[in-house]
Amino acid sequence: MKKAYLDNASTTALRPEVIAEITAALEVYGNASSTHSFGRSAKTMVETARKKIASLLNAEAREIIFTGGGSEANNFILHGALQSLGIKRIITSRTEHHSVLVTVPQLAKEAGVEVVYVNLLPGGLPDLAQLEVLLADGAPTLVSLMHVNNETGVVLDLHTTGALCRQYNAYFHSDTVQSVGKTELNLKNLPVDFITASAHKFHGPKGVGFAYIRKGIGMQPMILGGEQEKGLRAGTEANHQLAAMAKALELSCQNLDVEREHITAIKNYLLEQLDMHFPGYKVNGVGAGNLFYNIANIQLPLPEEKTAMILFHLDMLGVAVSRGSACQSGSIKPSHVLKEILPEDEIKKPSLRISFSHYNTTEDIDLLVAALKTV
Repeated sequence: MKKAYLDNASTTALRPEVIAEITAALEVYGNASSTHSFGRSAKTMVETARKKIASLLNAEAREIIFTGGGSEANNFILHGALQSLGIKRIITSRTEHHSVLVTVPQLAKEAGVEVVYVNLLPGGLPDLAQLEVLLADGAPTLVSLMHVNNETGVVLDLHTTGALCRQYNAYFHSDTVQSVGKTELNLKNLPVDFITASAHKFHGPKGVGFAYIRKGIGMQPMILGGEQEKGLRAGTEANHQLAAMAKALELSCQNLDVEREHITAIKNYLLEQLDMHFPGYKVNGVGAGNLFYNIANIQLPLPEEKTAMILFHLDMLGVAVSRGSACQSGSIKPSHVLKEILPEDEIKKPSLRISFSHYNTTEDIDLLVAALKTV
């Protein structure tokens, strides 16, 4: 059976060059904290990866802290900001990834920090006019708003949001897990204090990511017990994972223009086919303006009773898509993102998140459309 993998916002396939990189790196088995030659070789690999990632994002190597992935990085920043920066309030939205959405109320419960959820405009963009009103009171604040929504592809303007935060002396954290490696990010010029990334979203290995912390911002460690990562994250570095992540990001940045053009063409082909075969479909989030090029959240003109089994049906026909965040895989609850941005009568209608990589072809779209016709 031919198969089509269209769930790249969940995870991506390893590039062959990354597999080669991680395989070679496994030969370097020393502990990067050891002072002998085996340890020094591992340490060199770790720091080379750090420098490469920093250079690709126009950051400084000391601003990159390695983590076990994007969720850990988001938790680290939220907890650390509260412990280290005198934060009294967190402003976020109800359409964030669960690593932010679940963590923030827990911090409110544990530490008494105020939590404010900014209103959403049609389509799901945060209301920056309201954000400015909130910031104007001068309370010590961390703003946590994601760059590209992982379910709809709605894109936040980092420059405008960050400039507002700077104007009112607030810290700005953005979950950039869906955008690192898929668009240009120049951290020297972006008014952000923290961003996060996960290697498996840009064709690297799972279980590794990083946090960017702008220099001069002191943070308390989240994991204690060692001096690794400037004392902020104890534990022996997985040098093979870090080398592979750096290679994956390097290749993603090198091939960005060509791959973005290819993916955009595939997405446009999907929309053309939906126009032909499923008139009346809707792109969720479209009211927000431009959507990210590799994500399409499609509401299908099918009966509500089709919703529960549609993913299973497509999977049986070899087509992999999702209804939203992979962190909720298997859940029968409506997507928390769509619940916030859709009218009540549309929330239970069948919506699919279709997300692309440069490995996708028009044949994948044909397989998807053919499968949808049999639902």
